[in-house]
Amino acid sequence: MNGQSPYPAYAEPYLLREYGTLPGRRGHYEMIFHWNHLDWDFPNEKMKKEFYKKEYWKKCMPAGIKMDREGHYYVSVPRWAHGVPATLNKIVIKDGKPLLEAFPSWEWNRAGNPAVLQSVLGYEIDEYNRMWILDQGKIAYETSPEGSQKLVIIDLDRNQLIDSIQIPNEIANYRTSFLNDVVVDNKNGFVYITDSGNGWPDHPLDGGIIVFNIRTRTFRRVLDRHFSTQDFPGFHFEIDNRPVFTNKPIKIGADGIALSGERTVLYYCQVTGRNLYAIDTSLLQDFQTPLEVISRSVRAVGSKGTTTDGMHADHQGNVFYTMLEGKGIGIYQPEDNSFHQFVSDDRMLWVDGVAFDQKGSIIFNSNRLHQMFDESRQDINWSYPYNLIIWKAFVGPDVKSYLYGL
Repeated sequence: MNGQSPYPAYAEPYLLREYGTLPGRRGHYEMIFHWNHLDWDFPNEKMKKEFYKKEYWKKCMPAGIKMDREGHYYVSVPRWAHGVPATLNKIVIKDGKPLLEAFPSWEWNRAGNPAVLQSVLGYEIDEYNRMWILDQGKIAYETSPEGSQKLVIIDLDRNQLIDSIQIPNEIANYRTSFLNDVVVDNKNGFVYITDSGNGWPDHPLDGGIIVFNIRTRTFRRVLDRHFSTQDFPGFHFEIDNRPVFTNKPIKIGADGIALSGERTVLYYCQVTGRNLYAIDTSLLQDFQTPLEVISRSVRAVGSKGTTTDGMHADHQGNVFYTMLEGKGIGIYQPEDNSFHQFVSDDRMLWVDGVAFDQKGSIIFNSNRLHQMFDESRQDINWSYPYNLIIWKAFVGPDVKSYLYGL
């Protein structure tokens, strides 16, 4: 971790850590943290020894990255395999190295207890410094136990649990669900969730969008198995001229999700497809809107020219999306319906989560998902100190998240 690069020819430019334009200029990007593999500040030596002996770190992948108003960084590590020590974490620095510390506690990350966090991929920190945690519920793609799928809300200022709302089987099927990401609209009192529907390997997808009414504490599932929430038929893609998941092409439905600054438009996309889709939130907020009306109201905004995992909108309505094929971050600008590359770097391999630091920059991570979970290729050099990277890129001095829009 953070040690001398084993590749002398590349050591000097990599240690610069800053790239693109000059600091303070739009598009300037830099590394914040990097690892050869993730590591934790373990609560005891027994857990640490088991983690290394069984090489659990080979399936520990940073997914969502967020920063709270105090400047603390958080990382989700979904339990898509057994042995992940903690699925939600805060980054702490020990002896100059970035380590993960279970958040909000080790007890709250105990695998096998449906009442606490089981597998977190998507989460949000809102404008009131509250964390909205989407618990997938399932570990290693097993059926989600009763009560494990949930939306957990924590007040970060008080380090206090506000609520934990179970997501029932009729909203997200315990076998097929793959609760992916979440956006929060406190202004109107709604939460929107993507269900990629690929929680049952070798089974047809069951993608959809879930709407949660904060005031009534009720859920509604919409766009269930709609073409926009399913994988694009026969879709294949490559990264660095190599097919992704060579022996078994992946199929992932609704994944990335973004909410416009006015909270009037919800954007979303699949991983196995390149289109961006949109729908007016007024239709979703009225639970009496017929499902067929919602289905007919989806708009295909256009092709991003790349597959995408995570997305996040700024307070002006621009949508920042990860570029898997393009290895970086792109921007969709609704005023002229245009797509542009923002930053790109050969080391940005499978850019996953993207968020804002509320100081004019986006933060995002690259995690090599396509290499880590493809059993047909074991080509990660685990001594390489830049396998997993958290990046920051400057957008503009007054740019913030959609959460701070009007």
